Amino acid sequence: MSVLGIDEVTYGVEDLATCTRFFSDWGLDLVEQSSDRAVFETLNGCRVVLAHLDDPALPAAIEAGSTVREVVWGVSCAADLDLYRQRIANDPGFVEGDGRIGCTDPNGLAIRLQVSRKRPLDIECSGHNTWQVKGRINKPAPIYERATPIEVGHVVFFVTDVNACEAFYHQRLGFEASDRYPNRGTFLRSAEEGGHHDLFMLQLPAPRAGLNHVAFTVRDVHEVFGGGMHISRSGWATEIGPGRHPVSSAFFWYFKSPAGALVEYYADEDQLTGEWQPRSFEPGPTVFAEWAIAGGIDGHTRRQQHVEAPQGKFLTDKPKT
Repeated sequence: MSVLGIDEVTYGVEDLATCTRFFSDWGLDLVEQSSDRAVFETLNGCRVVLAHLDDPALPAAIEAGSTVREVVWGVSCAADLDLYRQRIANDPGFVEGDGRIGCTDPNGLAIRLQVSRKRPLDIECSGHNTWQVKGRINKPAPIYERATPIEVGHVVFFVTDVNACEAFYHQRLGFEASDRYPNRGTFLRSAEEGGHHDLFMLQLPAPRAGLNHVAFTVRDVHEVFGGGMHISRSGWATEIGPGRHPVSSAFFWYFKSPAGALVEYYADEDQLTGEWQPRSFEPGPTVFAEWAIAGGIDGHTRRQQHVEAPQGKFLTDKPKT
């Protein structure tokens, strides 16, 4: 029995129209829309729900303004849901209904569990040609004009007590620690075997509860680049990226989101098993990013921001100096 991953994320937002446009540009499929609500799906059926932040049906917010109000985790079957019900039934904010159970985590965030609605996928991804393994033979690597995210791969929150939060997710939901910033941050995966993290919790020197980012898994590093350049062309601002995380090995690109905090495209994270031993790191710029581009890449020129677009058919087609 284990949690399969994120099934749904619900935002409470100030500007529903702008947020709807943003997530359409982001590459999600708009499957439901009304005057006060929009529902998007990724390729595998993971959902992003937008509602006005004053909607009385939303759980309480962990911070002011637009932010994530609820995270729904998927399980494999009703029997597993029953077992998790026994684990969380006495926790604060316990709820049950409409095929879901849930409670409030130690950070004040509403979490829910349901039998997963996500669909299995058989999609083509780029192979890589390393010195030892040739993953692409007689086949060029793809070029993406935009991203179509596979799923919400992980969420990251600022928390008031990282150790209490880690204990809750481990004891109640069976999450496993992948790596840590001792007493400052914990990367958790929802099962022994899986991607590096489904949830990262970070305690600031002046602790507060809040959203850091919601991350969307894409096929490969080329889709990180193609998706990021499309979002740039669409007029949305980069926070940082593209770049590469040394802790999870993933390639990333972060953008500012009108729904609150940041969103991320990422690909090629480490895959771990129960044999993995969590490491400890001291926070620092080179731990966050092995390398990164400040301000992103201009989607029109396909160069760094504020750099002149290339001229001529070849880069060598330029006047002699």
